[in-house]
Amino acid sequence: MDNAHPIWRSAAMRDARARRDAGAIVRLARRAADITLAELGKQVGYTAASLSRMERGKQPMRDVLLLQQLAACLDIPPHLLGLAPQRQRATPDHPGTIRVGTQALFGEEGDDPVRRRELLATLAGATTSAVLGPPTGAHAAAKPNLSGLEDMLLHRQHGQALTRDPTPAAVTAAVNASRQDFSACRYDALARALPARIALAQALGADGHPEQAATAVAELYATTTRLCIKLGEDGLAAVTADRALTAALSGADALTVAEAHRMVSSAWRRQGHYARATDVAVTAAQQLTTDRTADAIERLSVQGNLYATAAYTAAKQGDRHTAYALIAEAQATAGQLGHDALLRGNVFGPSQVLLHQVSISHLLGDAGQAIEHARRIDAAALPTTERQARYWIDVARAFDQWGKPDRCYRALLAAEQAAAQEVRRGSVRTMAAGLMRHDRTLPGIRAFAHRVGATA
Repeated sequence: MDNAHPIWRSAAMRDARARRDAGAIVRLARRAADITLAELGKQVGYTAASLSRMERGKQPMRDVLLLQQLAACLDIPPHLLGLAPQRQRATPDHPGTIRVGTQALFGEEGDDPVRRRELLATLAGATTSAVLGPPTGAHAAAKPNLSGLEDMLLHRQHGQALTRDPTPAAVTAAVNASRQDFSACRYDALARALPARIALAQALGADGHPEQAATAVAELYATTTRLCIKLGEDGLAAVTADRALTAALSGADALTVAEAHRMVSSAWRRQGHYARATDVAVTAAQQLTTDRTADAIERLSVQGNLYATAAYTAAKQGDRHTAYALIAEAQATAGQLGHDALLRGNVFGPSQVLLHQVSISHLLGDAGQAIEHARRIDAAALPTTERQARYWIDVARAFDQWGKPDRCYRALLAAEQAAAQEVRRGSVRTMAAGLMRHDRTLPGIRAFAHRVGATA
């Protein structure tokens, strides 16, 4: 139907456009093209009944993918449906990658089941082919090899061979590389590199730079703790958190000491000592209040993360009052910053508070509130790959708790697209195992469960 068709100049179309009634515009264009609801439904993956409800305004027409398909099928100028000019879905760096937006995940409750299955099948296929590459068999979900770290921590080796001279520049580069590996979810590479990087930083102390060495060793052990927590290695996390704090107390600055205390708090939480973990984090945050040696922005960032960590721990314990009070402190701190900041490998700011609010609401059993917090976050704008993947996993947990398996699965696929190594976590395996009972309505769920190690 070309632009000269009389329908575009009709009074009915002018009225529909003035009211910005997408359903009426679609209905008029469909009838002018002499296409039935059933025929159109086959082209866009919706039932005739669903399209009829949308045309009559009985069901919202908010799915951007659907609107794009309707515009293409009926030759409707995209702007009439509130659409911007359609962009390419592939990017030069990631050809073929299909992005999962919040619109697709947080759609209306009345989403048609046929459409949902087709979307899931598309996402599952895109994840397998474009992101993960060819299947790699039984080793697809293998955890990073931590034997080098274990040997170093348990003194099975009498010293790590240095591959570089322990200069301040080399140690700074090692710390920065470790931060970048963690932020990008390159956990395999990070696990392999950490022993040599820690040894390099330790050697710097013997080479006449004790303060820089203390800071670097503490930061590397803090990164190691975060890695161990990601991999569910709670015993190793307790050891590395203690090493981080010991190194920090031997000569590092106040912010490094505070961050080491946050790692100790996280390790205590993983061991089930919630009250002690909360106290460690809150005390460290309060001690920073009187510190005047650190940059104000960096101090606020570290304090905010400490309060957010303590709030999460309180929620883990089921202490609703304390969790809300502490996340309010984190929110007030983020308000002073005014924006997200990536400092010393750690992120803090308004979006990070929202991320914690998603987790806290889920832990306190309020899945609906968790999803409301999640709607306010632009996942693509989160500053690191790790945070993006963590966001999608937290959203999946909330939808799983809410009893919405298709949306849980969509969120897990989005997490896998963001960072395949992030979905090796135990919580993902648990969700994937539970979702397999819906294999008739969730295309590709068994393959996904195999990829994350949820199947034997």
